[in-house]
Amino acid sequence: MFRIMCKSKIHRARVTDVNLDYEGSLTVDKVLLRAADIAPYEKVQVLNINNGTRAETYIIEGSESSGQVVVNGALARWAQKDDLVIIIAYAMVDETEVKDFSPKLILVDERNNIVGNA
Repeated sequence: MFRIMCKSKIHRARVTDVNLDYEGSLTVDKVLLRAADIAPYEKVQVLNINNGTRAETYIIEGSESSGQVVVNGALARWAQKDDLVIIIAYAMVDETEVKDFSPKLILVDERNNIVGNA
């Protein structure tokens, strides 16, 4: 049996921009993606702390050390600049590995700089 587990989380990232005229996705600073072990085009769930909603999309790699968290395409109507979001990627983990499984949990400040691991 497999369990779907939280593999990676970027906690309380600030939306730096919204771009309705883009084909879709969520652009995130390459440094944050690397720290959280989230790959470009990986499916993620995004939780908007400001309005209490959730959405699914995929990741596009942003510029390194830019602090970018840009909501693109149709999802741009779902968030506003400066909203706080939680970005979560999941993985299927074999039941025998669940006990030792450990997700990458990244905490960021108001400029989306890494300040710690949860």
